[in-house]
Amino acid sequence: MDWDKLRIFHAVADKGSLTHAGEVLHLSQSAVSRQIRALEESLNVTLFHRHARGLILTEQGELLFDATQQMVKRLDATAARIRDSEDEVFGELRVTTTTGFGTLWLAPRLTALYQKYPGLKIDLMLEERVLDLPMREADVAIRMKEPSQADLIRKRLMNIKMRLYATPEYLAEHGTPLTMAEFNSHRLICQHPGTAQVAAGATLVQQLMSNDIPSMLTVNNYFGVLQGVINHIGIGVLPDYITEDLPHLVRVLPEVESGEVPVFLAYPEELRHSKRVAAFREFVTEEIFKYRKREQA
Repeated sequence: MDWDKLRIFHAVADKGSLTHAGEVLHLSQSAVSRQIRALEESLNVTLFHRHARGLILTEQGELLFDATQQMVKRLDATAARIRDSEDEVFGELRVTTTTGFGTLWLAPRLTALYQKYPGLKIDLMLEERVLDLPMREADVAIRMKEPSQADLIRKRLMNIKMRLYATPEYLAEHGTPLTMAEFNSHRLICQHPGTAQVAAGATLVQQLMSNDIPSMLTVNNYFGVLQGVINHIGIGVLPDYITEDLPHLVRVLPEVESGEVPVFLAYPEELRHSKRVAAFREFVTEEIFKYRKREQA
């Protein structure tokens, strides 16, 4: 196949429009259209359904787009490895983790990484969905469970637990519950059991909800839970690491907590020698060490 035609096809399939693809490729719409038509003729298939709203891939077009997507990802990985042959640490590093860990722990600590490597461009992707590292949806992941894919390098960073926290202002107004019977008169703030979250956290929430709590606020991530807690709405289920940055929060019912949740750093085998990945790994490891030391103190 003609590599140039495949590049143009990929842009059209990605943008869903000849005009938008032309803008990206710096080609006229007619030039893009000619190349697509020539590719279809060489393959003797129709790659796009054409209609007023734009272009939709045919079944054969979907197959070819899957192939070009993999080609682009492999080329991106190769380009990254070439860039990593330089002595300096610079360029883009795509990091994925959960919304809670990314907003409450990782993002506030990135200043130290940028001070050491000002040429880094971190693309922080926060979502509960587990991105596919071997398919290069991200370069590095911090996950709340051990990765199951065999072709990933993984490092256990720490263990966390979900616990109950409230502000002194809330407890001064509503009282501090000393038993689960007293807790039932308070408002619970937590992730909804049906949302994507660590299993240990979901189990703790289900146990708490079994006590027939009359008033609740459920949010789909821990950042939202924290906002409810610090605005004195109720008692929240939060990861224990938040107390380092928010030491004024008061732990409620110390005997109530989730099981341990392992936190893992993972990245593809092919990025083993990446200087950007190594810089991020060392940064996270150092920050975890500092966190543990302060926690012990």
